[in-house]
Amino acid sequence: MRNEYPRADFVRQEWLSLNGEWSFSFEDGSAHKIQVPYVYQCEKSGINDQRASRIVTYQREFTLSSEWQGKNIILHFGAVDYRCKVYVNGNYVGGHVGGNTPFQLDITDYVHWKCEEISVIIEDFPTDETIARGKQFWQEKPEFIWYTDSTGIWQSVWIEPQPQACFEWIHFTPDVDKGQVQISYRLKDSTPLPCSAQWKISLQEKTYFSGELLCREQEDSFTATVFGNHVLSGSFHFDGLCWSPDSPTLFDVTAQLLVDGQITDTVKSYFGMRKITVENGMIHLNNHPYYQKLLLDQGYWKESLLTAPDDEAFKQDILRAKAMGFNGCRKHEKVEDPRFLYWADKLGFLVWEGMASFISYTPSAAAQFMREWQDVIQRDYNHPSIIVWGMLNESWGVPQIYHDTIQQHFSRSLYHLAHSLDSTRLVISNDGWEMTETDICAIHSYSHGTSDDHRQQQVFAECVKTWQGIESGKIVSHLPFAKGYHYQGQPVILTEFGGISGAEGKDGWGYTCAGSETEFLSTYRRLIEALNDSDIICGFCYTQLSDVQQETNGLLNHKHEFKHDPEKIKEINQLIERRMV
Repeated sequence: MRNEYPRADFVRQEWLSLNGEWSFSFEDGSAHKIQVPYVYQCEKSGINDQRASRIVTYQREFTLSSEWQGKNIILHFGAVDYRCKVYVNGNYVGGHVGGNTPFQLDITDYVHWKCEEISVIIEDFPTDETIARGKQFWQEKPEFIWYTDSTGIWQSVWIEPQPQACFEWIHFTPDVDKGQVQISYRLKDSTPLPCSAQWKISLQEKTYFSGELLCREQEDSFTATVFGNHVLSGSFHFDGLCWSPDSPTLFDVTAQLLVDGQITDTVKSYFGMRKITVENGMIHLNNHPYYQKLLLDQGYWKESLLTAPDDEAFKQDILRAKAMGFNGCRKHEKVEDPRFLYWADKLGFLVWEGMASFISYTPSAAAQFMREWQDVIQRDYNHPSIIVWGMLNESWGVPQIYHDTIQQHFSRSLYHLAHSLDSTRLVISNDGWEMTETDICAIHSYSHGTSDDHRQQQVFAECVKTWQGIESGKIVSHLPFAKGYHYQGQPVILTEFGGISGAEGKDGWGYTCAGSETEFLSTYRRLIEALNDSDIICGFCYTQLSDVQQETNGLLNHKHEFKHDPEKIKEINQLIERRMV
């Protein structure tokens, strides 16, 4: 059961989970019971039927607390794939298009304060290549790198009461060098002005900032000093008060809104003092070079597909990755559940967040993609673990980007849109190859040679040493940059490589295969040693965290358990740490 509070960075005390059993029917009218938020195609849903259905319907009853009367009743959906219409007590209350981002509906005028009924009619487009679908395959059965399609509600559903005067959102923008954080907020339009807001920033019961400020505008910001006299001028250590994978310090925030001296809204949140920059061709974390040792994370589970089986699964994935010596992940073709980001924040795990790609370019597909992408940045702005926004992958959705100026403009517009909404993170517009404007040169290569192909092993080792070797085309399938764009000294990260399947490769596949743990560790060491000898590469992302369906190149199996001794993998990963000391 998924009954944890869905938004750890924007917590209100009163809420009602609508996860659990709902009535469910297919387009043909066949009726079932389904466990929300698991899609009908997976085991955890209780249905486990992989048929394609254009329209599905959810229905359940719920009862609201009588103490909520007089407040606005807000219905939240974490994510619904793909187009939906929502009805409460037979009345249409709103809808949403897009399978990756949250939405909320004010249902105050439609509740009876008795037994309420909610119905959600969802339309999916299993074969449409113009919608942002990520790794969901548009054909009947999964194959190669493509996985089972997902239809319907796949993240949490909940209700909360909102007062007329309340916060709509709060964003935290840290400035590590000044020891300050900019706090931006928006109040709900019904909030009377002027009013006031009380703010408290604390860490382990010690208060670092406290104050009450007058709110004259619906949307405003102010700056709070966090470090104070803790700043160590020029050293940037700040007594461990900065966030990093090695020291994931999170400051707690309590925000209270007051009207005529009475508290109307209380929100609990948090932030991390974290800075990401590029200096001398290296990614710097809090003003120090920081080598990226990432795992490609598809975010799939055997029994529940896109939805984690429980909240603990997010935590354990991160702990297992860290046990193998990795310091982060590149989320691949998926906008992950906010609960994963909470655990990444709390445990100290870098996240490169991506968007689910569409496959075929049309102007309407591009416009819808941009609408969803803006919502991703709005939703996840506060998470210190996220250090990179990555929108496109391997020219999916923009297959002519190398020479097509329209698709190049789309890529560039995504890059500039992200920077216009968030000045604190790095941005990649097309991960893998054929890049336009980008903060990171993100390269994919699986041409590392099989265990008996010594010539290709040597080619790989030589090519990753220098930019000229990478640009030569001997280990990459496309040119790194689109026509008219060139390498300009950005950090070069090998953002996909490896993909080594185990002995089970006979029943699945990987980019290469190792028949034993000894062979796998030998191959993995060879690859890491090649990267360690590189004069240009300053980070990597290994493919991949776990096996997914037919793709058996994970370091974890289908149950997200270790396939190999994590200490041995960690020892190999530490080769790069020793080089950087």
